[in-house]
Amino acid sequence: MARIYSLTLSLFLLLTFFNLQEAEAQTARYELLPSPDLWYNDVDGIRVGLRLKGQVPGTFEDGPHRLDAGLWLGLWFPDLPVSYYLSLTEPIQPWSEYGSEANIQFISSIRTGYHNHGIGFNKRWQQGFDERRFREIGIYNSFEKRFDLEYTPFPLLWSENDKLLTSVKFELQNDHELGWYNLRTDASLQYLDEVYAFTTITATQRVELHEHWAIRLRAFTGLATSGTAPEYLFSRGIKPAAQWMDNGSTRAKGTIPNRLMQSGNVQVAGGANLRGYTNQDIHSFKTCQNEAVDNGCIESPFLFNGILAFNAELDYWNPVAVAFNKIPYISEFLRFRSYFFFDTGTSLEITENDLSGSFSNAGAGFSLSLNIPDYHGKPRGIVLRYEIPFWLSDSGGEDSFKLRHLIGYGAVISF
Repeated sequence: MARIYSLTLSLFLLLTFFNLQEAEAQTARYELLPSPDLWYNDVDGIRVGLRLKGQVPGTFEDGPHRLDAGLWLGLWFPDLPVSYYLSLTEPIQPWSEYGSEANIQFISSIRTGYHNHGIGFNKRWQQGFDERRFREIGIYNSFEKRFDLEYTPFPLLWSENDKLLTSVKFELQNDHELGWYNLRTDASLQYLDEVYAFTTITATQRVELHEHWAIRLRAFTGLATSGTAPEYLFSRGIKPAAQWMDNGSTRAKGTIPNRLMQSGNVQVAGGANLRGYTNQDIHSFKTCQNEAVDNGCIESPFLFNGILAFNAELDYWNPVAVAFNKIPYISEFLRFRSYFFFDTGTSLEITENDLSGSFSNAGAGFSLSLNIPDYHGKPRGIVLRYEIPFWLSDSGGEDSFKLRHLIGYGAVISF
């Protein structure tokens, strides 16, 4: 079923693209922008390929018939050495204006052991020319399936079932007297075989105290019904496994060295984001295939169907950060931060099997971010963090106060 569905949709998308390309070619009003691509993971090895952008000249990713595609070959020649990604976006002109586009998007992808094929509708409302103030809604209907567990560093976090999903999102960003805030909610319903649903609500707020002082606040709630696949459930320290597919660095094991990921010293930002518990959570994700349970291996991953969390960061004056952020030109794209953080969360215990407990941590950290915003002004780059969670309320047998070292990827408060 998966192969028939994906091949049918892929053929439809390709025919649609070629029809659009032929129509545009008649008036010489379409351009294809190829670029080489090189990546690595532990299954494909070195992955070589071609990225392709298609657009009407001069529209800068904001016009009709937008194409984003890629085709790759894994040089270690795994079971499926050829992978691809294809996205076609077509604005709906009667519902669109500058900064407030409505569009239909077609996606088909088979890469890193995962199917994702579907169609979505998106609508954005922007206040004039200010890209920071907006509202967005979106709905996406998709077929998804993990068909090769070899690509994931933690197989316990994945099911191999076929899934038909309808996903809805809403996002609002604006400012008030305290500063900039962002609200986002996502909800999904899976209705193939066993029906289940899951949703998240996230609110963030930045409060400027001084030129070099600021408070960043975040509240997060995640809910999932009984029977939800493990890739959509919530851990304390990192985001759900399904969301790892959104980024090339976490899509497959080995891009971030697997030994480092398995060590529990790498935190992928998202979800409840109780970063000090990353090590404990990672330990619970490891398979017991080659270990005895009484040697410390846990039979099932430490996951929640319902969790409520609160994150806070205090940016403070740091002479190194101030000097770095004043470097001409570079400071427009690179930013260095120093901050203290506090995270706390609790299980909502909404199902019989839901784990119980409340957890808190505190520490200090530094971050370096590279950001080249997209055409809507949204962050598009990477955030690398070094953090020291020096206090845990539930230390798992260790001293509550202890120097713990954590390398973080991404950020949950991106203002």
